[in-house]
Amino acid sequence: MPSLFCWPALSRALCVALLGLASTATAAADAPKKPSAEAQQPVITASQAEARAILMGMADYLARTPQFSVAIQSGYDVLQASGQMIEFGDTRKVVVRRPDRLRIDVERSDGEQGRILYDGKQLTGFVVTQNRYAQAAVPGDLDKALSYAVKELKARVPLAMLYLSQLPAELARRVQSVDYVEMTTLSGEPCHHVAARTDSVDFQIWIADGKQPLPRRVVLTYKNAPGQPQYWAQFSAWDLAPKITDATFAFTPPKDAQKIPFLSELRRSGKLLPAAQAPKEAQP
Repeated sequence: MPSLFCWPALSRALCVALLGLASTATAAADAPKKPSAEAQQPVITASQAEARAILMGMADYLARTPQFSVAIQSGYDVLQASGQMIEFGDTRKVVVRRPDRLRIDVERSDGEQGRILYDGKQLTGFVVTQNRYAQAAVPGDLDKALSYAVKELKARVPLAMLYLSQLPAELARRVQSVDYVEMTTLSGEPCHHVAARTDSVDFQIWIADGKQPLPRRVVLTYKNAPGQPQYWAQFSAWDLAPKITDATFAFTPPKDAQKIPFLSELRRSGKLLPAAQAPKEAQP
């Protein structure tokens, strides 16, 4: 396995887009001046305004939910050297308790199992099937921990943006256009089907109608990547009052568990072995 957080290898660009956490502040500061926002403002139809309101309503609702758990089944395309697109997948159970708790249990399509834990002070990546783990001190809140995991540890946490308290602000900043596709039904539940675009990703999202506008399905298309690969995720078993305690997010190393550095730490220390000699977790 390439790293404690990386399930079958996606391209680097694909992973960054999927995470939705790459910083754009420096690029924005250095960019040449553009015409005024008023001059650039496109005409927005009533349907598009409705679609944006539904999308932002979902973001606001999820960001304000103090705790939740959800099951996610996902699949993603990986372009092979032969030119063929192959789909891999995983299933995840995500538990969030704001402001500073996270647990993600993952099982890949090849049977590999892993876990990500954040207890408000320490971020842990645990490869269950190999009994290996890495840890990093990250005091603060969940937003800070996820940002650190992506930017400093080079971790890959699919759909991490959905767990942020800053989700509404992130969507408002990134999304360029939103269209309403249709009202449809997923697993017997009425859902709004919305399509949106960013610089690098076109995405579709199905949002439950009613008082709990939770995401039920998402499909992301990486339009600038070779072959325009897709990532999809199906959400089920939403629970907004899960029975959890501090122990849910704590990590106690199992007997004989091996502690290893994060991949980024090996690179910074200059101790990264050549690929032929490195353990699977340490390979670039």
